[in-house]
Amino acid sequence: MHLLGLDELEQRRYGAIHTSKEIAQQPDVWKETFEILRRDRDEIISFIKEVKDKYKQIRIILTGAGTSAFVGETIMPYLKQTMNNQNIILESIPTTDIVSNPHYYLDAASPTIMISFARSGNSPESLAAIHLAEQIIKHFYGIILTCNKDGLLALGKRNDKKHRVITMPQEANDQAFAMTSSFTSMLLSTLVLFHTEPIQEVEKILDDVIYSSHQILKNDVKRIKELAKSDFSKVVYLGSGIFQGLARESALKLLELTSGKVSVSYETSLGFRHGPKSILDKETMIFIYLSCHPYTKQYDLDILKELYYEQNRGRIIVISSQQDEVAKKHCDLFFNINLQNAKEDLYLTFPYILYAQIFAMLRSIHLGISPDNPSPLGVVNRVVEGVSIYPFVDKSKEGGVVK
Repeated sequence: MHLLGLDELEQRRYGAIHTSKEIAQQPDVWKETFEILRRDRDEIISFIKEVKDKYKQIRIILTGAGTSAFVGETIMPYLKQTMNNQNIILESIPTTDIVSNPHYYLDAASPTIMISFARSGNSPESLAAIHLAEQIIKHFYGIILTCNKDGLLALGKRNDKKHRVITMPQEANDQAFAMTSSFTSMLLSTLVLFHTEPIQEVEKILDDVIYSSHQILKNDVKRIKELAKSDFSKVVYLGSGIFQGLARESALKLLELTSGKVSVSYETSLGFRHGPKSILDKETMIFIYLSCHPYTKQYDLDILKELYYEQNRGRIIVISSQQDEVAKKHCDLFFNINLQNAKEDLYLTFPYILYAQIFAMLRSIHLGISPDNPSPLGVVNRVVEGVSIYPFVDKSKEGGVVK
């Protein structure tokens, strides 16, 4: 079977069997994810409402480690907009921060719902973050979005009355090193869970997103492959608002799959001028995720035009939801995903990330690295290893050890 321009023999030879499959399957996995959330959504909403009605104010913490943390970071601006004035404090805090600094991030007096994103559910930080919260926070509740029904997180909380567990489709439990299907599935599940439009409206937009993504997989891989084989040593991803989190995830995919052989960074369109632009030279390739919001897009276009006229720069690639002549004129490669009816940037994250995932995989292959296992010496692992979890000493209490 041909996947992302590779036949089955090439997938095996390059060590890309799982990565190519897990990237290419995503549009179909999104449809299945939507059906799961359609089925479970009312129960989860009732659970959140029940908790919210008990207290004058609650905190909702979105958490995870690595790519799982970037799910929360990406969707945070959208949720802050949709959940405004609901007596909810909404935050995105990685488990790696919570575990190392619980005294900064966990408030004993604030009723809290922790929404945990986890591919395997076996990460030491994922388990420890919940354990710490249970010990420190007086009124603590949890929602677990995981891709592994047999993971420690899912098994440990499935029958806990203060927790709800939602399992993504089995295909979303990526077997490759890098998270691809798992990232987009957990992102979509959060969107469906907290959407404000009628569920039928979300389904209609999702159908358009799925069609657009199939077209990307069908028509754009050849151009992405040529890009991945070109000369560059550094890559920058730029995006505003929601796309800042997506740019961070895009940068991580390339860093992971090329085993650190490519220098990668990310920034916002406005933030890039404030120091990070120092990275710019002829070896630097720049990707810009164009917002569909007319106001925000002005700032994306400003930095795009500024970069285009720089003398010492590499290639500039723009990814847009619709035709844009100004953007097209001021870049070296323009991708139009044809979602002109999308009114929210969040819906664009799903087709946009495909470009970054495919580009990372094909660059990995070009460099002679196996995308399925880019770190054969075990410098980094699919499920993180080598993490020690220490007892928390609460100095505000006598005796003070939280076990």
